[in-house]
Amino acid sequence: MLLSYEHTQWVLKPNDILVGVDEAGRGCLAGPVVAGAVYIPPAHAEALYAGALAGLNDSKQLSPAQRDHFFELLTHDSEIAWATGQASAVEIDTYNILVATHMAMRRAVEALPVVAGHILVDGLPVKGLPCPSTAIVKGDSQSLLIAAASVVAKVSRDRLMRDLNEQYPQYGFAVHKGYGVSEHMAALFKYGSCPQHRHTFRPVQDVDCRLPGL
Repeated sequence: MLLSYEHTQWVLKPNDILVGVDEAGRGCLAGPVVAGAVYIPPAHAEALYAGALAGLNDSKQLSPAQRDHFFELLTHDSEIAWATGQASAVEIDTYNILVATHMAMRRAVEALPVVAGHILVDGLPVKGLPCPSTAIVKGDSQSLLIAAASVVAKVSRDRLMRDLNEQYPQYGFAVHKGYGVSEHMAALFKYGSCPQHRHTFRPVQDVDCRLPGL
């Protein structure tokens, strides 16, 4: 994990509030796409980088226990501002996954209790953000702020999918979180899709055609 992107922005625009943004659930077949946004004051970020957040990384590289650990640290630190935003399965079907992902990211930034001056965002450039941004490919493994946002997004979405499992237990959302694993596909072909599925995604679309009315 590095702070080089943060240092660049802190030097160029020391008065701007620098925020990291990332998403979770973009490749799922069900549930919303969720974005996380995180602001950590520079001096505090330096201290956490050398201490409590030393092992922070891209959420996909962490175990569930590690993600929960860092999530609790990030969301219970009074100096850290964080928020999530989401775009629903219906919005994904209506606008497409790229537009919906950008919507979720914008909503996360706008939900922060601070006003972002610049954003470090994972991946390719994002349209519609409320302030200038820098896109960093694989940023969740190169930027502390983006890695923090990836953990906030991932843990928040996983918990949401566990809640959805209470409504739709037949699909096993609590286990696979809506990804197209074999267990999910078997349930999808057995029971058909539900309102939380992304009906424009090909596997779900195929099931809808085979099992109309379900």
